[in-house]
Amino acid sequence: MAKLNKKVTTGLKVLISAVLIYFIFTKINVSEIKDILITSNPFYLILAAIFFILSKFIGAIRLNLYFHQLTIMLTHKSNFKLYLLGMFYNLFLPGGIGGDAYKGYILKKTFDVKTKRMVSVLVLDRLGGLLLLFIYACTLLAFIELEILNGYRWLFITAIPLSVIVFWFLNKKFFNYVLPIFWKTTALSALVQLAQLVSIWFILLALNIETNQVSYLIIFLISSIIAVVPLTLGGIGSREVTFFYGAQFLGLDQNVSVGVSVLFFLITALVSLFGVIYHFKTIKLELAQITTDSTE
Repeated sequence: MAKLNKKVTTGLKVLISAVLIYFIFTKINVSEIKDILITSNPFYLILAAIFFILSKFIGAIRLNLYFHQLTIMLTHKSNFKLYLLGMFYNLFLPGGIGGDAYKGYILKKTFDVKTKRMVSVLVLDRLGGLLLLFIYACTLLAFIELEILNGYRWLFITAIPLSVIVFWFLNKKFFNYVLPIFWKTTALSALVQLAQLVSIWFILLALNIETNQVSYLIIFLISSIIAVVPLTLGGIGSREVTFFYGAQFLGLDQNVSVGVSVLFFLITALVSLFGVIYHFKTIKLELAQITTDSTE
């Protein structure tokens, strides 16, 4: 029954993503999108890819700090291999085990750690990323010049410290075993999302977009938050819809906006594809003075 439910859930995600993609491509000029992508500046796209990879390196370090709090003292190198494999599973094997679930399974099988705590740190790692997406979005919304936001800017400014306080108390009350690294992981989350914002900025430069850059960054942040909601396959479809309607709301070119989303997805897919190496190759989980093998 569990396997059947998983297949149904996966099927629904694929269906929703397909419907959203179809819907978007009936609303935009596909040939114009193609021209936008073909004429993009490859130099800036390479820089965008570099900063995206940097964000993943930092994200892996953040997750490893959580593992260390569970006395799973992985080296950053072996942890990044697991992280990269998780990215591949999340994007390319929707019908199989998810990336986070796989990491939790391998570490639970290899080390003496409680399942509840393993699941908790994986969830907290995601929530930490969401927190900084929210903070950056609020920061940009508080200072962008939009008439519709006049009178509401104080809400965005107030929400920034309030969200940090709420997340801190959540850690303190339910996950006090990771509280000692709260500020370190929060700072790393800030760097992760900053690196991805820089990646998007280079994509904008690759498309020769020099105006309304902040608006595009806001749309990206909001789309990243929405993409986390597990209704689509790896955020495919939901991110493009957000870019489409975000551009409409902010008076931007919708074709260009969707083009930005497509380029970011292509970079994500290209980097995630490297994780296939560790699908076929055994990952050696290296500890300080200890080496433990895991099988896939």
